[in-house]
Amino acid sequence: MTYHLYITLKNYSSWSMRLWVLMHACNIPFEETLIVFEEGVAVQKEFLKVSPTALVPCLHDLAQGGGGDDDGLVVWESLAIVEYLAEREPSAGIWPTDVAARAFARSACAEVHAGFSALRSQMSMNIGLRVEIGVDEPGLPELRRDLARLDALWREGLGRFGGPWLAGREFTAADAFYVPVATRLQTFMVKEGTGEGEMSAEGMAYAGRLLGHEASRAWIEDGLKETTRERGHDEETVQGRRVVADYRAQA
Repeated sequence: MTYHLYITLKNYSSWSMRLWVLMHACNIPFEETLIVFEEGVAVQKEFLKVSPTALVPCLHDLAQGGGGDDDGLVVWESLAIVEYLAEREPSAGIWPTDVAARAFARSACAEVHAGFSALRSQMSMNIGLRVEIGVDEPGLPELRRDLARLDALWREGLGRFGGPWLAGREFTAADAFYVPVATRLQTFMVKEGTGEGEMSAEGMAYAGRLLGHEASRAWIEDGLKETTRERGHDEETVQGRRVVADYRAQA
């Protein structure tokens, strides 16, 4: 196979999920290798063997290598991988064909890549858990602003380009980049409504479509089967909150 994608645990890794879901949704064949993160270790040696930043996802294009033990051409950072695949696989539909929709999709991907800091820190990705956020938590105003911006962005894309996906009729990189966000809404049981910290009916319906996509479902099923836990990640998710349910497989 031409492409080899390196990822980490599916229950936790939002950036791995984005590329994995995109490549599956766009029917780009690849092999995957899952490397488990070593907690309490400054340098992730196993990650460093495949990624210059010791971070995943990292893509190796074996068709661009010299053969033998060559790992091929290495592409790291999610946005760079997306653009590389769009060049290498122009018929895969990674970006919308319409100029305006494509510009919006790229902007939406860049925004989630660089923004939503409160959502990231207070709603950590943890697919198998259901956690209740307290009404008086520190940082709640910032989280609510991020949720409001997320809802506005989704409604803008759906309204401008007609849905059912963020930039039109076809599932593209813009949708893949927001699938992990939809899992966070589910994990932290964000409600539909018009109040602070709630999402519109349109936003919640779109989140449901993201979670219901075949590629998303396959990733989620794999994540729920994992028995390896990242203690630090779990602590970051819970932060003293009430855990309503844990759907992860037990060791």
